[in-house]
Amino acid sequence: MKKLVYIFIPVLFILQSCIKDQTFRKTTLYRPVYKTKQEVWANIKSSAPEELSAPGKIYFKDGFVFLNELNKGVHIIDARNPSAPQNIAFVHIPGAVDLAVRGNILYADMYTDLVAIDIANPQKVKLSHVEPGVFPRRYYSSFIEDTSRIITEWVAVDTVIQDGAEFLMWGSRREWLTISPVMSAAGGDRAANGTGGSMARFALSDDRLYTVGDTELKVFNVAVPEKPSYIKEVSAGGWGIETIFPFGKNLFIGSMNGMYIFDISSKNDPKQIGTFVHARVCDPVITDGKHAFVTLRNGSKCAGYINQLDVVDIADMTKPVLVKSYPLTNPHGLSKEDNILVICDGADGVKFFDATNAGSIRQLSHIKGMNAFDVIALGRIAMVSAEDALYLIDFNDPVKPVVKSTISIKNQ
Repeated sequence: MKKLVYIFIPVLFILQSCIKDQTFRKTTLYRPVYKTKQEVWANIKSSAPEELSAPGKIYFKDGFVFLNELNKGVHIIDARNPSAPQNIAFVHIPGAVDLAVRGNILYADMYTDLVAIDIANPQKVKLSHVEPGVFPRRYYSSFIEDTSRIITEWVAVDTVIQDGAEFLMWGSRREWLTISPVMSAAGGDRAANGTGGSMARFALSDDRLYTVGDTELKVFNVAVPEKPSYIKEVSAGGWGIETIFPFGKNLFIGSMNGMYIFDISSKNDPKQIGTFVHARVCDPVITDGKHAFVTLRNGSKCAGYINQLDVVDIADMTKPVLVKSYPLTNPHGLSKEDNILVICDGADGVKFFDATNAGSIRQLSHIKGMNAFDVIALGRIAMVSAEDALYLIDFNDPVKPVVKSTISIKNQ
């Protein structure tokens, strides 16, 4: 998993006898609020719908969109009528950034734990199982002595600090504040399993759940969906692992420096069989079985200066070969429905392409005015997670796609 960078700032007692030439400034810090694990587990249930504020990963199953609210939980949106989607419930899951759905069970990370939640009735969900400690790198803070407590939210605190200060001690205990409470930041078949976006770090294939961290690939048995069990961990092939996409008996793993292909014919023992190396940039990847489509972008954590789509021939998965690269603005998530490729191009909106010929992909249309993050395209409806809203876009005519509806995200 991606690691946090903490910025610490001290409490200042501003006295009348300030030292000359000291400078101060106003800022907003965030104070953690803790609850016991028992309190958190009891609160994993359907609550009243909440406004979208900091949406992350997106998942789709049986007409419902499950949209992560970073580190807070999951919005459940009834999208069976794309023209009038309904935000029907919110499930509080502190620390959640990834999710997947198999049958009537939603899987999510709760910091270090994997939780399984019964969503048979989306308005009356309930906790089924907790698999503890399977994501040990997800501890939000190591400064709290009582590990039975969990950070459930952050309260904004306006304060005055001295320029150059380095840390803050809150109250009589050492409860540390950070400038940004948001951690770093899950695909499957369309039968028992739902469908995830290309920014996913959770992937379902048959009755196994695969998850990726910064360098590791983990395997969980979900044959009994309501009671997942951890099996093992293997190397994910490299470092800076970001995404995972399942297709048939293979996993396609995107990292900052390449794409790794794993064979999961033996579902408990993923084996790396192929590698496609590129420059150091962020790297979501999808495939249609013949080609892999890899978006490369620069960014604060990604370094590099490349913004493009790479199309890779995977006829021989042990020797992936680049077919062609296509320039883009700042591409993020992508999805493919039949021959139509949909790409979230960051602040440049959503673009629709004819990908019939991998060596000659043509842009068909472009919807501007949104900062697009990830997309799931199914049944000619593109569900786009953007900075300002969740968009449902009809692309039956990919030359003239139509925004059917939106669910807005409140301003921060």
